[in-house]
Amino acid sequence: MNKRSTLSQLLGIEHSILLAPMFLISNTKMTIAALRCGCTAAIPALNYRSDKELQAAILEIRKATLKPFGINLIVNKSNLKYKSQLKVLLDLKVDFIITSLGNPKDVITACKPLGIKVFCDITDVRYAQKVEQLGADAIIAVNSQAGGHCGNLPAKELISQLIQSTTIPIISAGGVSSKMSVKQMMEWGASGVSVGTVFIATHESDVTKEYKQAMIQYGSKNIVKTTRLTGSPLTVINTSYVQGIGTKANFLEWLIHNSPFFKKYAKLILAWQGMSRVKKSAFKASYQNVWCAGPCIESVNSIRSVKDVLSDLI
Repeated sequence: MNKRSTLSQLLGIEHSILLAPMFLISNTKMTIAALRCGCTAAIPALNYRSDKELQAAILEIRKATLKPFGINLIVNKSNLKYKSQLKVLLDLKVDFIITSLGNPKDVITACKPLGIKVFCDITDVRYAQKVEQLGADAIIAVNSQAGGHCGNLPAKELISQLIQSTTIPIISAGGVSSKMSVKQMMEWGASGVSVGTVFIATHESDVTKEYKQAMIQYGSKNIVKTTRLTGSPLTVINTSYVQGIGTKANFLEWLIHNSPFFKKYAKLILAWQGMSRVKKSAFKASYQNVWCAGPCIESVNSIRSVKDVLSDLI
């Protein structure tokens, strides 16, 4: 029997629902709205250009509510701001940090004495076991239905494998858009769910009206994976522009990503360029649209408030 703590027990909140940290999209308004509904939320540290802006965002949320929230931190070399961002999070003692794309050892070591919880993004059992051994408080199990950088395994299969091989709470990420899907994840053994795509087209989101309208116009059959942006599979809406540039890395991109000589520095540059393209698409009207979303786009039928979207999940 699965006796792991639920996300609500872990954080002392009403509902085991995390409004997922979405690159560029997550903001303080969305976070505050989720917290006021008895859920939790996280924002990527990289959504802020400077440490001062990151600090201001955390203090803004704290001024609105004392309920627990977190910050998502990229912990590999592609994040040149990693160490300074971590210092901000430690100084302000955020409730939890979600680590992505790297070894979370230093984060866990720094957070333990301060009582800051650390949740680690994982896509397979091997990495889940590693972060548990390092002292992670929970794992974010990113499955094949997740938006953005997704995993390879279906939710049920990934959760089942993690139940057998780990002991810490499992927060399932991907494929959640309704109360029934939350219930299903919990029945499979998840301790909570991380939900992102269905919140893109909300009033609190600052993306363009074109992006929000695309969330309504397109469906799950229009979601494709592309390696043209960061070198890793990224789920996006298959707009005419995406169809035109293709979803597979060209030979030069493939060489840079796979050559030991080029890989160390060039991959960082390519990832930065790819994310810059996503940023322009999210906040500027353009025919060169690269809009991130997951298959749960199928459930988006109108622009609503975060509170109304959460009412479908609670």
